[in-house]
Amino acid sequence: MALLCYNRGCGQRFDPETNSEDACIYHPGVPVFHDALKGWSCCKRRTTDFSDFLSIVGCTKGKHNNEKPPEPVKPEVKTTEKKELSELKPKFQEHIIQAPKPVEAIKRPSPDEPMSNLELKVSASLKQALDKLRLSSGNEENKKEEDSDEIKIGTSCKNGGCSKTYQGLQSLEEVCVYHSGVPIFHEGMKYWSCCRRKTSDFNTFLAQAGCTTGKHLWTAKDAGKKVVPCRHDWHQTGGEVTISVYAKNSLPELSQVVANSTLLNVHIVFEGEKEFHQNVKLWGD
Repeated sequence: MALLCYNRGCGQRFDPETNSEDACIYHPGVPVFHDALKGWSCCKRRTTDFSDFLSIVGCTKGKHNNEKPPEPVKPEVKTTEKKELSELKPKFQEHIIQAPKPVEAIKRPSPDEPMSNLELKVSASLKQALDKLRLSSGNEENKKEEDSDEIKIGTSCKNGGCSKTYQGLQSLEEVCVYHSGVPIFHEGMKYWSCCRRKTSDFNTFLAQAGCTTGKHLWTAKDAGKKVVPCRHDWHQTGGEVTISVYAKNSLPELSQVVANSTLLNVHIVFEGEKEFHQNVKLWGD
C-alpha cells in the first residue's frame, strides 16, 4: 500500500518496504517569505514567483515520512473573573483638558462707513522721473499730435484686446471685438475681468478674442475720460495686504486712494493723460 510522504517539498507516495535512506529529497527547514522573496530556511535560493518557489528541489536526502505533522497550537484564551470597576480604571493620574471656547463670529462692518484718504508716499525715483518728464520738450510735441483730428495709417486701436490698425476710412466702419474689462494678473494666472478665461501663458492671454463688440478707438481724444486698464496684483503676509498697480510715471497730486473697513477705491493718473480706476472689496477672517 502506497503511503503519502509528509516531508516538506516532497509530497510523493512511497512503498514502505522500499523506503531507503536516500529515497526522499526534501527541505528540512521552513518556508521564508520576506520582501516579496520566497525560499526555504535550509537553502539560499530565493524567488519572487510562488509557483517557482513550490518547484524548488529539496536540499536534503533521507527516508520518506508518513507521519502527518501536528497542527500549530492555538493560543489558549483564558477568561478572567469579573473585577471591580475600580480595578479596571487605568493606573495613572488623569488630566482633564478643556477645549477652548468657540470664537464668536465677527460681524462684518457696513460698506457705508465713511471713506478715509490713505497717505501717499512718493519715492525718490518717481520724483526724479517726473522732473525729467516736465523738463522734456517732447511732451508738447506729443500733445499737438494727440490734439490733431487726423488718424495716421497704422495707428493701433486702443480698445483692450484689439490688435487692428487703422488702414483708411474703411476702418471706421469695422466692428471692433475687444475686452471691456481690465487685465488681472494674480498667482500666476492671467485673465480679463469681463470674461475670466484664465490662463498661465502670457501669449495665450494676449491672443484671447474679445467678448464685447463696438467701434474702434483710434485716438486718445475719443477716449473721453481716458480710463485705461493697468496690470495689478495682490498678496497677503500676516495681517497686511499689499496691492500693486503697475502704472508708469503716476502723478501723486492727481491720484487718490480712499478706504474704509470693507472697501478700497483706487484712482491713479499716470503718463499725463491716462487714468486707472479700481474698486476692491476687502474680506478677512
